[in-house]
Amino acid sequence: MNELSAVTGAFGYIGKYITQRLLSEGRQVVTLTNKPATLSSFGDQVKAYPLDFSNPKALTAALVGVETLYNTYWVRFNYAQTTYERAVQNTQALFQAAHNARVQHIVHISITNPAIDSPLPYFHGKAVIEGYLQQFDWVHHIIRPTVVFGQEDVLINNIAFLLRHLPVFAIPGSGNYRLQPIFVEDLARIAVQAGQTGENQVVDAVGPDILSFKALVQLIGEAVGSRAWIIHLPPAMGLFLSRVTGVLLRDVLLTQDELKGLMAELLISSQTPLGQTSIRDWLAANAETCGAAYASELQRHY
Repeated sequence: MNELSAVTGAFGYIGKYITQRLLSEGRQVVTLTNKPATLSSFGDQVKAYPLDFSNPKALTAALVGVETLYNTYWVRFNYAQTTYERAVQNTQALFQAAHNARVQHIVHISITNPAIDSPLPYFHGKAVIEGYLQQFDWVHHIIRPTVVFGQEDVLINNIAFLLRHLPVFAIPGSGNYRLQPIFVEDLARIAVQAGQTGENQVVDAVGPDILSFKALVQLIGEAVGSRAWIIHLPPAMGLFLSRVTGVLLRDVLLTQDELKGLMAELLISSQTPLGQTSIRDWLAANAETCGAAYASELQRHY
């Protein structure tokens, strides 16, 4: 199969697994990335172009001949010059370049429960991009995952890290708010399968397990053999404590908007789960490595 696909961030997290799956199916892959080629595990199988949103001509040239673009680009939070507003503008520039290059299919990684009227910039920005994407005359596939877990994830790994190393782990509020994590390889499969269909689609990408945050923390703690005392704090105090811990780790552990989205249960779906991998089973199989090292969001992306 000689179809050419492009993946934004093939040397990153989600993009890497999408790229692996495409290559295993015989696809040719190029990537748009700001990461050095030394981080690539694909050797000369994947040609890299700069993900330079300020140079639309270069973006267009890099996408000429591409049949399907898999877009994983987004930002987790505002930091320095990196903002949600800028991320929206950058993604629009990417899609305009793809249209100019006559890309036929777009597979876009979004988020569950985006909404134009959302007070949370992450979910609002994702809704804006979905609307922009649907204006073009191409086949589009919008994939809406929740929390993505796997070997290189940040959230599950760092909860495990803290449970391994701290005597106390604080849960903001009751911890009864729920989430529905999806395994990164399941997400990659869903995305690549979507790129093979000829009809527009919008689907949630969620796993088979719906857990309260409290139950998830307890599950991770049991898997890694944690002796940490799990306590509950008022949300504001729990957020403050996470900021203090973040300063010590030189990272951002949790933002106020992320906590609001979690507590509003925006990371679950009413759709039939497309993910097949249980986080319970995955934790049991990866207990030795999960949380063995801290994964810094700032070092990875900022």
